[in-house]
Amino acid sequence: MTYAQGLSFALLLGAIAMFVWGRFRYDLVALVVLVIAMATGDVPVKQAFTGFTSDVVIIVGSALVVSAAIARSGVIEWAVGPWLERLRTARVQVPVLAGTTALLSMLTKNVGALAILMPVALRMSRKTGTSPSSLLMPMAFMSLLGGLVTLVGTSTNIIVSQIRQQELGRPFALFDFAPVGLVLTGLGLLTVSVAWRLLPAKRQGAAGLDAASAQTRYATEARITTELAQSGVTIAGLRLSDDGVTLRRLIGPDGAARPALPDAALQADSCLVLEGQDEALDRLFARVPLMHGREKRQPSKAEPGEEMRSIEAVVQEHSLLVGQTAQEVGLNDRFGVRLMGIGRSQERITERLDETTLRAGDVLVLRAGERALPAILTDLDLLPLFERHVKLGDRRRRFLPILVLAAAMLLVAFGVAPVAGAFFGAAVMMMVVGALSPREAYGALEPEVLVLLGALTPISEAVHHSGGSEIIAHVMTGLLDGVAPIFALGLMMAAAMACSPFLHNAPTVLLLGPVAVGVARGLHLNPDAFLMAVATGAGSDFLTPVGHQCNTLVMGPGGYRFGDYWRLGLPLSVMVIVAGTLAIDVFWPL
Repeated sequence: MTYAQGLSFALLLGAIAMFVWGRFRYDLVALVVLVIAMATGDVPVKQAFTGFTSDVVIIVGSALVVSAAIARSGVIEWAVGPWLERLRTARVQVPVLAGTTALLSMLTKNVGALAILMPVALRMSRKTGTSPSSLLMPMAFMSLLGGLVTLVGTSTNIIVSQIRQQELGRPFALFDFAPVGLVLTGLGLLTVSVAWRLLPAKRQGAAGLDAASAQTRYATEARITTELAQSGVTIAGLRLSDDGVTLRRLIGPDGAARPALPDAALQADSCLVLEGQDEALDRLFARVPLMHGREKRQPSKAEPGEEMRSIEAVVQEHSLLVGQTAQEVGLNDRFGVRLMGIGRSQERITERLDETTLRAGDVLVLRAGERALPAILTDLDLLPLFERHVKLGDRRRRFLPILVLAAAMLLVAFGVAPVAGAFFGAAVMMMVVGALSPREAYGALEPEVLVLLGALTPISEAVHHSGGSEIIAHVMTGLLDGVAPIFALGLMMAAAMACSPFLHNAPTVLLLGPVAVGVARGLHLNPDAFLMAVATGAGSDFLTPVGHQCNTLVMGPGGYRFGDYWRLGLPLSVMVIVAGTLAIDVFWPL
């Protein structure tokens, strides 16, 4: 073993040890190891930052932005929410929710798909009394399996494609993973549809800080548009209770209060004073073409390109708003801020927002230019709450994100554009069309994952270029010599699956991908099959909550403990190793 190989192995083993220990954040560990690699000369400084500009980082970051835009549009809840909420028992809820999550994971990154559908599952849990512990883990596991179907569904597929480009001269195409992924997704859905009963019943999740703050109920206004009035809609036809929203007052176009009769047709420019939680009101505005009651009054901006923000703020005791209405203070005309909603404990608000006398302790939802907000809060003596995005009254571009994603996938499928270029363009277009603001797009990125990928890529390349991968491959080839090819393939998949909980799925593929190619060449077998095995194994961590973000995401809301994951995860892991090995051998013959 040469000095360069020994140094590369020492750095890699040190990183693995720190990952297993879990004392420090894995992105920080990766950065420290990269610094040491530069200092020791294992990674030349000129090559140390190439990982951050690699296609892997671009595709993963772009997929996260695209997923966030689709979630923000509300199109998924609009499409599946009504029929999902008709499901009354866990026996049908689990397969439908898990299957829907898997289907969505094929189109967007798996963690994004899970984040989109988790609120639907939790709302269904509250309505029907089904324990969230019965729903969320099957959804998380099916998001992993659904992500295996397409190149952009999971980071492991993207990294394996890049390794194939480096080793064999050509990447995997967008749907090369589909035959094996679809087989595993179908079998996985059958498994979770039965084995969810192995999960702990009646376990309640822990409420986070955002969940606690979301319990605040706001009064806001909605205006009936001409389009909606011409459809002959009635109050009953709005189905406000479906979203958990209550009608407090109906005001006609002339400004006079009207009887809120369920079967009365609504007139254009009628105003509804509504009350509900932020998420409930947001769902209503996404589902029904209502316009916020004060949408005609646009707040002023310091600059034309300034971003608008909605925040929560509490009226303090000495605020000049106390005892006055927003109209009397001139909140819009004088301060350039729009009042979107009012939250008040233990009292119903039935007046229009501008005509409601404000009190100390009221929670206001305000919208203004982000540069103007600090001065406005100071001048009005308002106390901003902790940072939380408030969607109340935001306009939606419901179908544009889906159209942008479809265009990107078609460009890739027909070879018009590479994956990185197509999805980067899709992420940019999400901001251009207003599906996400730049701030929301940046917030959708997962810096720790992108940093982990960017920092470890040059280290894994150093191991490969120093000949370290060939040494590992040579040892493994010797161990597998004489073993039937199908068993060698299964053992490679099992090795990737075993490493993923400790290394995270991305480092597992970076380490084992080149090794898999070396083993396949040593055994005179198809390298593509072994790369598929590594991608499938590393992307199928069902035994712990730490190997993949999807598993971590459901741990708190589902009330799971570390030892709960193997109950459902073990049957799925066995299924993936057996069925996945056979499927790879069929579609990528050894």
